Amino acid sequence: MIPMRKLRQLSDGQMRERAADLLEGVRLGDKLRRPSRHLSGGETTCGCRRSLANDLRVILADEPIGNLDTANSERAFELLQNIVQQGEKALLLAAPNPAIAEACDWIHEVKDGRIIASPPRGTRSSIS
Repeated sequence: MIPMRKLRQLSDGQMRERAADLLEGVRLGDKLRRPSRHLSGGETTCGCRRSLANDLRVILADEPIGNLDTANSERAFELLQNIVQQGEKALLLAAPNPAIAEACDWIHEVKDGRIIASPPRGTRSSIS
């Protein structure tokens, strides 16, 4: 709820509801009242939940699921896909995982801070 508090656009009740929805989205709704120090590494490293709290139109994500195990990685990516598709949002995602990159509308290969390839892509998903 910290990012939502900084913007001061929602009441405490609305922030709690939004936080609960985001946790449910990654199947962690039962952890809502658990202190973060009692969560596993995979449960705490999914920064995408925090970054989505303020419902922004553009999401910049630098390897948001890079440190997660396979199951949590898939859940987090599914959450991002759903939020982008349902909320008509844009997502710029840095992802070294080829399977995740294949689910995106566009792929730009970057080396040493420069785009070195941008192969043409179809429109298979709503993530870009």
